[in-house]
Amino acid sequence: MKTTGTVFRYGDNVDTDVIIPARYLNTSDPAELAKHCMEDIDASFVGKVQKNDLIVAGANFGCGSSREHAPIAIRACGVSCVIAGSFARIFYRNAINIGLPIMESPEAAADIKPGDQVSVDFDTGLIVNETTGRSFQSAPFPEFVTNIIRAGGLLNSLKERGV
Repeated sequence: MKTTGTVFRYGDNVDTDVIIPARYLNTSDPAELAKHCMEDIDASFVGKVQKNDLIVAGANFGCGSSREHAPIAIRACGVSCVIAGSFARIFYRNAINIGLPIMESPEAAADIKPGDQVSVDFDTGLIVNETTGRSFQSAPFPEFVTNIIRAGGLLNSLKERGV
């Protein structure tokens, strides 16, 4: 699995309340959540994000309260991957469970700038900043995680396996 897109860049400690504000938690409709993704930190995000774009952030991305709404909103916007210096553990699990690819790379997160074109190979963990030519290595997904993401999330993966 591979993706290439334009980067939206954010800092450290982007919490789930910023990704999708609590005032929108009365719905679980992905399209409705997508309309409000990142609006409290970047009001222009929803109007600019395109299919396959990427979010790159600093440390502790997805901290705060545990809600699947946050990765659902990100994926529903068309974002193909989140690269961060580190992730809050609950966000990491929720992202995989709903089929949102995430890559942890402090070096890539520190180097990549807003608007850069970045390619990610999920099978090898290679992150390439196509704008600068710099490459970064992240841990590739284990096969079972790749299968979950390809299926569009854990529930779809289980259905495919007849579980």
